[in-house]
Amino acid sequence: MIKKAKIPDATIGRLSLYSRYLIEAYEKGVTTVSSQSIADATGVTPAQVRKDLAYFGEFGTRGVGYNSKELYMHIMKILGLDKRWPVAIIGAGNLGRALSQYKGFHERGFDISCIFDNDPKKIGKKLSNINIYHLDVLEEKVKEFKIELGIIAVPAQAAQEVADKLVKAGIRGIMNFAPINITVPDNIVLRRVDLSAQLEYLTYYLEEI
Repeated sequence: MIKKAKIPDATIGRLSLYSRYLIEAYEKGVTTVSSQSIADATGVTPAQVRKDLAYFGEFGTRGVGYNSKELYMHIMKILGLDKRWPVAIIGAGNLGRALSQYKGFHERGFDISCIFDNDPKKIGKKLSNINIYHLDVLEEKVKEFKIELGIIAVPAQAAQEVADKLVKAGIRGIMNFAPINITVPDNIVLRRVDLSAQLEYLTYYLEEI
């Protein structure tokens, strides 16, 4: 079995795209798909599709293609999405509100179980029908809801402290939306989502046109 550490991040991102195409194809009654059709739908080459899938085994039949439902199920298992994942959001501000309302999380197997903040005016209230708790009870609620994933949606100056609390509480995976780099132990999976940096990527290339 190939260690996950050896799989390129870009491959994992493409697997997510492949899975979305496959379930759409299956729901439309398309039972068999080719690497070409997957490639056309996701903006890559057929060779890239085959290479990505080859990291995880042999799928499909040469000259025939892939069973759309079976390949979808394989990819979902690879991504860990054959089960549901409770998630905690830290920060009940505008970003936290937007994230709590995003239906795509639930559709892909992520359940926002609770939201945390340190503003007394927000504690005890709800966002999108999800309870807001004080950050002081983070460890208690992480154990209660069996949460392994946390989303940081707080101002930059508070992000590292929040990350430390998440690690201490037993969170194993963190998505950081704060515009700052944070450090976590090597056994914690960390992803940073810098929205402004993504816009800067666009403006850089627009200026080149």
